[in-house]
Amino acid sequence: MASPEIDTLTQALSRLPGLGPRSARRAVLHLVKRRETALDPLLRALEAVAEKLATCSICGNVDTTDPCGICSDTRRDSRSICVVEEVADLWALDRSRLFPGRFHVLGGRLSALDGVRPEDLTIDALLRRIEAGGIDEIVLAMNATLEGQTTSHYIAERIEAFPVRVTQLAHGLPVGGELDYLDEGTLAQALRARRPVA
Repeated sequence: MASPEIDTLTQALSRLPGLGPRSARRAVLHLVKRRETALDPLLRALEAVAEKLATCSICGNVDTTDPCGICSDTRRDSRSICVVEEVADLWALDRSRLFPGRFHVLGGRLSALDGVRPEDLTIDALLRRIEAGGIDEIVLAMNATLEGQTTSHYIAERIEAFPVRVTQLAHGLPVGGELDYLDEGTLAQALRARRPVA
């Protein structure tokens, strides 16, 4: 039987996304067996991040500096802002290295069922960034869910008065996807967004 401290560590790890109790136990056993090569470096990394962790005051990204590395990067196109629901979405898009601009994290999406209202998100901060000028395009990169689309429409309506181009990510059939495995919402979006064959 494990000590209370090891049980506490296992329980803490099991609350992480993608780790259940069994996976957490395996992770703890791995860390304990490889204390010098796995546990100690992990502890040092966690302490360093906990010490320096900051939320970017411009875009809402999580980093160890404020402003974050993306907002302070002068090579990025400051005229284009990609609006995302969560930091994980920002990291996924930035990892692709296909978007050269800056980002804005809403901190969620509008949801009447969950009680998430416009004032619960950072929409006003986005509007202030647009009002400050120098923005040519807003890319709405919300998830292809009902709440994501509602959020996109709401933001598009709020920035209609500004002289910026509003675009959104394309939705539809994934590359390599087979029609019989796709849900009706994805198929409907793919049909609505159909285009001529070149």
